[in-house]
Amino acid sequence: MLSARLALSTGAVASALLLSSCAITPAAQPSASPEGPAPTFAAPAEAPLAATVPTLPGNPGLVDDGWVTATAKATRIPERALRAYAGAALFKAEQMPTCGLSWNTIAGVGFAESDHGRHGGSAVGDDGTVSPPIFGVALDGDGNIAIPDSDAGAIDGDAEHDRAIGPMQLIPQTWNNWRIDGNGDGVQDPHNLDDAAFATANYLCRVSGDLVSESGWREAVLGFNPNEDYVATVARAGTLYAERAAEG
Repeated sequence: MLSARLALSTGAVASALLLSSCAITPAAQPSASPEGPAPTFAAPAEAPLAATVPTLPGNPGLVDDGWVTATAKATRIPERALRAYAGAALFKAEQMPTCGLSWNTIAGVGFAESDHGRHGGSAVGDDGTVSPPIFGVALDGDGNIAIPDSDAGAIDGDAEHDRAIGPMQLIPQTWNNWRIDGNGDGVQDPHNLDDAAFATANYLCRVSGDLVSESGWREAVLGFNPNEDYVATVARAGTLYAERAAEG
């Protein structure tokens, strides 16, 4: 059942594994550290190193190239995806420092939603665009949340029911409310990981405003998808990414 958090313009992404049960295979799942219980939230990782001189326009250019290379190797997150997550986190830290949103949480969401844009054989291009585009299943109430069409099929290609779209699996209503150009190309594209990660960051900070505390973090992620299994997946992935980055 949807929580009151959906009141943000029915804004919950509400994916609850909208890509279907095959969204993320067990082999792909990051697992929690073997010591101790599974994490219940993803504490903020150390902030990305900001670029002294941006080499790319928009959010991707905010991140130091060396940091991206080293952290991608340590975390096993594709470099282009990591650049999108880290760029969104750096911009949000400047724009709304009280939110405390960290790159590892955005990365955890990106993993849970589409394996960083790689679901179903898709890939992230140099410009951040995911191809072929990723669409979730119809939200018709059959094992998922029923969401009638809100965009006449203009965004998700379905004029009967809404579908989640893009690498962050945003539903059309969420995208329409939080869409933004994250990479400075003049286009707002839910299938572009820079744009989608930035929209996700905006949404998470709007839901909670405090992603440093466990309660605030859980509120934000539950607002994105009101499903405890989903929250656990994001927590595991985000925690593991932070640990791997710290270990180098």
